[in-house]
Amino acid sequence: MKPLRFFKYIHALAFIVFMSSGCSKEKEPAKIASVHPFQLAVPANFPQISVDVNNPLTSEGIALGRLLFFETRLSGNNAISCSSCHRPELAFSDAVAQTNVGATGIPLPRNSSALINLAWADNGLLWDGAATSLETQALQPIMDLHEMNQKLPELEMKLKQIPDYVSRFRLVFNSEIKAELVAKALAQFQRTLISGNSRYDQFIRKENGINLTPIEQNGLSLFRIKCNNCHKGELFTDHDFHNNGIDDSFRDQTLNGVFLGRYRITNNVNDLGKFKTPTLRNVNLTEPYMHDGRFITLEQVLDHYSNGIKSSPTLDPLLIQSNGKIGINISNEEKIAIIAFLKTLNDYSFTSSVNFNQPK
Repeated sequence: MKPLRFFKYIHALAFIVFMSSGCSKEKEPAKIASVHPFQLAVPANFPQISVDVNNPLTSEGIALGRLLFFETRLSGNNAISCSSCHRPELAFSDAVAQTNVGATGIPLPRNSSALINLAWADNGLLWDGAATSLETQALQPIMDLHEMNQKLPELEMKLKQIPDYVSRFRLVFNSEIKAELVAKALAQFQRTLISGNSRYDQFIRKENGINLTPIEQNGLSLFRIKCNNCHKGELFTDHDFHNNGIDDSFRDQTLNGVFLGRYRITNNVNDLGKFKTPTLRNVNLTEPYMHDGRFITLEQVLDHYSNGIKSSPTLDPLLIQSNGKIGINISNEEKIAIIAFLKTLNDYSFTSSVNFNQPK
């Protein structure tokens, strides 16, 4: 080939390669990872949710929170996760009055709360309302000596050793791994834990031809008369704090005053012995009951309200009848009907959801 012809050939080949390269880049632009806003599916019979503008939900943030919820590296001994005390199959409770699975093996003074419909929790969390939000609550068990016993700088260091976590935090929060962002991710996941597909819900929404039995419908009517003052609405809680008469003395010089109830937080004597009203959704799956798990069965709970209440200055007035008698007037037959109704609040699509269980 002559030199001039060879030069023209090389020039043309280079031009074709350049154009081909340019066309390829135009057809396949560089992909930029981004997060996707996530909107909670609110059951039709539920109240609306106030969106947290300081920690907006994203699909990627929820996925990160779910990983962290089952992550044992959140504990100092790398053996305990949030799910150790909040098991999905038990509606995120643990079926233990006072668990001893924590770092020290010492039984904790309080029953592990079930994690249900927390997106509506707007009046404090934990039995005494010590945490003001899911974000502030998330780090408390992680740092607690008897629970997960994890120092936050060490937690950050451990997670930074895992490339997948590094990239996920960068994507979700545009930041390196920080403890406060661990809390935000956990909060995002927990806000998705919505239980609203029980037989009761389907009956109320007139779905799938579901009906309650006569005894269940009678129990619903009785519940609305005798229990609905505190266990209000479709969430079955007023998110408030009450002294329900399980104790009449609140002397507590140990364990940081955990038996003092809401008083431990407010220092208001009118709050002695007051504890947060738990939701009754999935209540048949979340035994034992009360802040210390002292009642094993629903029968024992109703027996307490009918004839076991102890009087004290802060006892809730709702538990004092018009004739001055303490307690709620519930016959044995009525207790049976109320319990039959409460069992209709079991939501097995919630406890078995693949979106709430440990990622594969």
